[in-house]
Amino acid sequence: MLPAHPIGVFDSGYGGLTVFRSIAKLLPQYDYIYLGDNSRAPYGSRSFKTIHQYTWECVQHLFKMGCPLVILACNTASAKALRTIQQHDLKKHDSSKRVLGVIRPTAEVIGNYSKTKEIGVLGTKGTVQSGSYQIEIGNFFPDVNVYQQACPLWVPLIENGEYDKPGADYFVKQYLDQILAQSPRIDTLLLACTHYPLLEQKIRAYLPADVQAVSQGDIVAQSLVNYLQRHPEMESKLTKNASQKFFTTTDDTADFDHHATLFYCQPVQSTYLPVK
Repeated sequence: MLPAHPIGVFDSGYGGLTVFRSIAKLLPQYDYIYLGDNSRAPYGSRSFKTIHQYTWECVQHLFKMGCPLVILACNTASAKALRTIQQHDLKKHDSSKRVLGVIRPTAEVIGNYSKTKEIGVLGTKGTVQSGSYQIEIGNFFPDVNVYQQACPLWVPLIENGEYDKPGADYFVKQYLDQILAQSPRIDTLLLACTHYPLLEQKIRAYLPADVQAVSQGDIVAQSLVNYLQRHPEMESKLTKNASQKFFTTTDDTADFDHHATLFYCQPVQSTYLPVK
């Protein structure tokens, strides 16, 4: 039986579990439903139209399961679908529902991490092409210079279980060298894909001592705490039985559970949810 009004957490696959892990740790009392669209992942190289279509379909599934609030724990979906969902789809569907992303909460604080005011953003092709981080960080920190680097091979390495193998080192170093070559003053690298925390150990090994890598999980979790404090009308709707349900759009739930456990750092047991 599903909880009455859980918080929905969506990702194109497994990566959002790194964000969900931080949220559940900080706010363990709430009910949650996680949905991974693994049958259609990865999203990173798909068009705006396709990503919006897939994301909105999954968000509607979470609404039908009782979620009044959905977190897009996916940078690509946040970059390419969130604005349309917030400004158009929700008004037509149900204006009482809310959908939040991971880009704005990160952009609101990431400038505080940098002493040199030079930040590098590492993400999927889709996130980088959208320019969302450059725009959002510029809104909050107009004095910060933002450089970007797409890392198209990192997600396949991670999802194929190669993230901790020696073969991943070449591709980790390659993209880090490319982003750092854009400016010698970069002192902060934002891991703007929720998969990338699994590569964090290798990333840190190849970074100069004066350059830090920042992942998003704790930032997004704290932002959700602040959001619920500011919106008691939403907070009061959410049920609090400390339950967690996992769904995936692939019928190979055993494979999902295996990979998901690596991202979530505890055993995951999922249910198949077919989509169009």
